Amino acid sequence: MKKEAAKIITIFSCKGGVGKTTTALNLAGIYSLMNKKVLIMDLDLNSGGVAVSLNVDASKSIYNVVDDMSNNRFDSISSYVSKYNDNIDVLPSPIDPRNAMKIDSKYISLVITSSIYKYDVIIIDTSHNISPISLSAMDKSDNTLLLVTNDPVDLKNARSIIAIFKDTEMENYKVVFNSSKDTGKDYFSLFDIKNILKRNIDYTIDKSFYIKDIDKYVIDGQILTLNKKIRSSKKSDIAKLTKLANALLESKLSKVEVKKNA
Repeated sequence: MKKEAAKIITIFSCKGGVGKTTTALNLAGIYSLMNKKVLIMDLDLNSGGVAVSLNVDASKSIYNVVDDMSNNRFDSISSYVSKYNDNIDVLPSPIDPRNAMKIDSKYISLVITSSIYKYDVIIIDTSHNISPISLSAMDKSDNTLLLVTNDPVDLKNARSIIAIFKDTEMENYKVVFNSSKDTGKDYFSLFDIKNILKRNIDYTIDKSFYIKDIDKYVIDGQILTLNKKIRSSKKSDIAKLTKLANALLESKLSKVEVKKNA
């Protein structure tokens, strides 16, 4: 029986430091607990932090995949990924930024396609810039999560991105308000944020999910949602994140199907 294609989830933001990588890792942890086979693909090519955060080997990266594809040496994605645990693999971003500049966006779709029947879920972490690389990932994804915070610059940029999504008839994205990041910044209420963005918020990561000593977990290479202590102390927050994770597994209409049925 043919294995189903993986659900592809891209995490995007309009500003650095909004919790994009942490959210990607936390979702991966939840899917791992569901016994899903997960690939975390780091497309933040110049400053990706997935491999560093998880203490996994980054000697082979997406650069090596693309380089071998372009020179007809590519065989299987399994030759390039690093294992985090029995359910989570990582395809790191390049260590050398000079290699990041050599990655042609036309190969991103091929890299994703090469992985799609080997995993249940592919989570793609991106940079906070709209680039051909990020656009290729979003175009290939079942869902894109647009992370926003209570930062005025972030919200203004996010409003522009949402307008672009509307103009290009992009339907398969969700807006996630991360209020656990920069908890001292309470400039705007949820009502204000909706008015700024001119769009509803699909999910909120509550302030209560703020982890004061999060750096300790990063140093130890831990995913928060896989840590027993965190799961015990943050049950409500993990339950909400699990609800989001389950929603992302649901089938969504493609852009073509949305147009056809409109």
